[in-house]
Amino acid sequence: MIRFENDYTEGAHQRILERLLETNEEQTPGYGMDEHCEKARGYIRKACNAENADVHFLVGGTQTNTTIIASILRPHQGAVSAHTGHIAVHETGAIEATGHKVLPLPSEDGKIRAGQVKELYDAHWNDVTHEHMVQPGLVYISHPTENGTTYRKSELEELSKVCRESGIPLIMDGARLGYALASSENDITLEDIARLCDVFYIGGTKIGALFGEAVVITNNSLKKDFRYMIKQKGGLLAKGRLLGIQFETLFEDGLYYEISKHAVEMAGMIREAFVENGFSLRYDSTTNQQFPILPEDVILELSKKYAFQFWEPIDAAHSAVRFCTSWATKKVHVEMLIEDIKEMKTLKNGNEKVTLNAIK
Repeated sequence: MIRFENDYTEGAHQRILERLLETNEEQTPGYGMDEHCEKARGYIRKACNAENADVHFLVGGTQTNTTIIASILRPHQGAVSAHTGHIAVHETGAIEATGHKVLPLPSEDGKIRAGQVKELYDAHWNDVTHEHMVQPGLVYISHPTENGTTYRKSELEELSKVCRESGIPLIMDGARLGYALASSENDITLEDIARLCDVFYIGGTKIGALFGEAVVITNNSLKKDFRYMIKQKGGLLAKGRLLGIQFETLFEDGLYYEISKHAVEMAGMIREAFVENGFSLRYDSTTNQQFPILPEDVILELSKKYAFQFWEPIDAAHSAVRFCTSWATKKVHVEMLIEDIKEMKTLKNGNEKVTLNAIK
């Protein structure tokens, strides 16, 4: 079975494993107070052109989102998100479990717009009974979104402007941030994100690390006591240097960008193959996630050889599925998939005598 269902099927990049082995018997302080974490913080601050940013290392995405959001919101406040946002649909109510409601906004492509946020904010405060309702306390976005789409710089600037005028922080989930930065459509830099967002994180788990996310806090008012929140939420790793070493390796010479680009290039080949063979796409994604709309018999046939994720039904005979590449996706596997997509065109056109190529 060749796996395309997510971007964390593999372990870690070879250079990270080598660095972990090289430093295995070093004696360092715990809880992220070691020199490797400090070097990693320096590299990240430089990449963001944000020398005064606080940088913290946590283990996984849900833990990171929960900790950030719980640290910002007061008990009567909620987090504004696209209805498809990760915190709304893929975190088992983790935000609600901290006592905070997710306030969903409708979205066709996974993005939310400044106008929607402004409308929601104004509707709350213009209601004379607003104290009976959950108050919008922050805006949560992800780049790329759950649907593989990306924000344009102008969209992020507009969102940031509305949030700052409204006095609510803008936070960005960057679990797949490297893949957004590598997109052919991307016009946003880490420096832009640091300037326009109050808090964001740089994902490692899905981009070359064994595990780990790097939280970057640029809003001074949100920095106080964040380490207390990390500890309270179970995220203050005793062997914190294991996180620092990984981000030190990813950012010291551009490895993070290099391996992100590879994943996006592999996904682009898959996208092109589906389109060229007559299959439409559910979302216009130029990142590492692709969402072809396939007949059910094609899905059944491909699933004999490839692991991929069901996304949503389109009609009685078609569903959107997700093919996801990673930093470690092998080109030979992508080429095999492309050949089989060509065979699926035959099946789509009514010829049921289709045999997938054997896995080499």
